[in-house]
Amino acid sequence: MSAENSSVTDMTKAHIGGHRPPLQFELKASYVSLFGMSCGPRRDGACLAQIKEVEEITLVSNEKAGTITTAEPTIEKETQSEEELDLPWQVVVHNDPVNLMSYVTMVFQRVFGYPRERAERHMLEVHHNGRSILWSGMRERAELYVQQLHGYLLLATLEKAG
Repeated sequence: MSAENSSVTDMTKAHIGGHRPPLQFELKASYVSLFGMSCGPRRDGACLAQIKEVEEITLVSNEKAGTITTAEPTIEKETQSEEELDLPWQVVVHNDPVNLMSYVTMVFQRVFGYPRERAERHMLEVHHNGRSILWSGMRERAELYVQQLHGYLLLATLEKAG
């Protein structure tokens, strides 16, 4: 048996009958921070400011329970006036060189329930003008339409009317 194998065997025998001492280590916020990792070897002033901000959120370890808690985050509320929410929103489809005209017509029929003639008219408007407003109304429904059009791989956006 070589000297290397005998030392491994000695260590194994020592731990079989007894308990292994617990491992001790410490994690610091700057080492596990995504900001710190994204800065790379050269850290400019903005990067160092982000790291300092992250380090200020202190990690408190409860060693008995084995849990980690963080300081309360600050929550910023986004306020919108009722007028802004009630404004009509437009679903706009933009031209792309990928999809066939027949496919785009079929998507407009399925998503909006348009008859073939109306779907073709919008498709030609997109083809010739680069965009077409397909629907206008409440924001939540408009977001749903945009999401559905994205599901069919069409380029669609949501815009405020006016």
